[in-house]
Amino acid sequence: MTGDRIELAVHDHGGDGPPLLLLHGARRTLADWAAVAPLLVPRHRVLAVDLRGHGLSPSGTWSLRQVLDDIEAVLERYGLPGALPVGHSLGGMIAVRYALEHPDVTPGAVNLDGYGWGRPDQYVGLDPAYVEARLTQMRQAAAATVSGEPLPADGLKDLLAEQRALSEQLGIPYELLEAGLLRTVRPAPDGRLEVRPRRAHVLEMLAAIDALDLFDLFDAFARTGRPLLLARAARPVPPAPGMPWFDELMTAYGKGLARDLAELAARRPSVRVVAIDGTHEMLLESPGAVANALLAFTSDALPEPGE
Repeated sequence: MTGDRIELAVHDHGGDGPPLLLLHGARRTLADWAAVAPLLVPRHRVLAVDLRGHGLSPSGTWSLRQVLDDIEAVLERYGLPGALPVGHSLGGMIAVRYALEHPDVTPGAVNLDGYGWGRPDQYVGLDPAYVEARLTQMRQAAAATVSGEPLPADGLKDLLAEQRALSEQLGIPYELLEAGLLRTVRPAPDGRLEVRPRRAHVLEMLAAIDALDLFDLFDAFARTGRPLLLARAARPVPPAPGMPWFDELMTAYGKGLARDLAELAARRPSVRVVAIDGTHEMLLESPGAVANALLAFTSDALPEPGE
């Protein structure tokens, strides 16, 4: 670590073309890109990172400023300052913010379904006060899922069983889910297992996400004239246990999100909006569809010499 920067864990997938930097979502790891990255390598140099506090990267206080500095350090170390940041979920938000702050070298940005919970007025057909109350419940539930307590030494089997059930529910290859989970678990000194990121850092991360006005961010980036790909999941997320109103809420948000993305693309010619046939877990469910959308975008945004 140097100053506030952390030396992130990196997987260099290789390749010789225009460079891409792949960023994962909150509480995920670079393992999420395992099925997508090989499809990009024939045309791109591809790096994937574990964000601070995630996977095999060191922990540290979590703020967007520090995360952006970490990313800059990675690209400096690899001599790829002009890499295109490509992010999923939280990583997509970070990709746009990073590119906005590095206009001289960063050629564009890609956000794959990184829209958070949006604004109450984006939930079509629902009263904003009702939506705000439900969003408060969801934020509280998200924070409550992070216990902060290490698992018992045999607790890993229960987490793996959850991944097995998710594999069957969404049709995701189990080995992809297993690899991601194993990358988040570390032995604690007392023999128990620590699941990363730590609770304090998750809460800092959730607060940073809530503080972002994403459509203002997208519009600010679009005004630079550099290409921006905004992809959204075409299929809804699975129902949330204990939240019978969740499906209605997400259906309303999906309509508002599609409306607002289309309006942004109509107003800003540098913005391309696509729907990916998958849920929010698109990297694991539909790696081919994700790769195809990325390659179609980069063929225009990052033409190779001679093209």
